[in-house]
Amino acid sequence: MYIEDCLDNETGMHDIKNIFTDAPPGGGGPVIDPAVVARQAVDKMRLRPPAIGITPKPGGKGVVGMPVYMWTETGPETYGPNVASASIGPVSVTATARVSKIVWNMGDGKTVTCTSAGTPYKPEYGKNPSLDCGHRYDKPSSTTGSGTYHVTATSTWSIDWQVTGGAQGGQLTEVRTSAVDINVAEVQVLN
Repeated sequence: MYIEDCLDNETGMHDIKNIFTDAPPGGGGPVIDPAVVARQAVDKMRLRPPAIGITPKPGGKGVVGMPVYMWTETGPETYGPNVASASIGPVSVTATARVSKIVWNMGDGKTVTCTSAGTPYKPEYGKNPSLDCGHRYDKPSSTTGSGTYHVTATSTWSIDWQVTGGAQGGQLTEVRTSAVDINVAEVQVLN
């Protein structure tokens, strides 16, 4: 983008226009890449990894075959939307970041991809599985070398950016990961 400034010699007035082009004008100032400005806007954002919520809670104990609920806090820094702007010279960009998915590595060799923040578990849900982000273990965590399942949650931030007052825009992606360890035990039934 560059600014075209035309002086009307009769009136002394300036006609100023923003010109968006892929080719720089001859003899003009430096061309500012809006993608660079977008990167600066993203750098102003605080995009955190998922604030993991999971049943069983870390330090607690779950049961093989029971539903596991996974979710994250839904604030601007953990799920979005998160908005920031930046400017270099005449180019201003606004970027908006949102989590598009969270990939849960459950520590038992299985992954679960959730396209929502998930639903926090409530006692009234009983043994019903999560409708939007859940899992079931079929073996106790004692079968692992550490005795726990190491669960990681990786959020993918999809960031749309737009030049202020212009048609040019684009997308960026950021990834953040957090982890917890949980215990899952097998229940022995005596007859």
